[in-house]
Amino acid sequence: MPHVVVKMKEGRSEEQKQQLTELVTKAIMDGIGCKESSVSVAIVDIPSDDWTAAVYRTEIEPQMDTLYKKPGYKPD
Repeated sequence: MPHVVVKMKEGRSEEQKQQLTELVTKAIMDGIGCKESSVSVAIVDIPSDDWTAAVYRTEIEPQMDTLYKKPGYKPD
């Protein structure tokens, strides 16, 4: 039962979020062979000014060794 949390800088429309949810759901179904009913997706909007402290420094940087997809940026 995969549950995905997507944290991103605020500013995307509801339509963009819905499209992303559909794409993530399909990718999970295709990737691990599960049913759509098994997948849940949450989207958390993060204010741009808070991104580095709230996400990068606390969730990305400490887990760099275990990330399957690493970011191609480093915050200033």
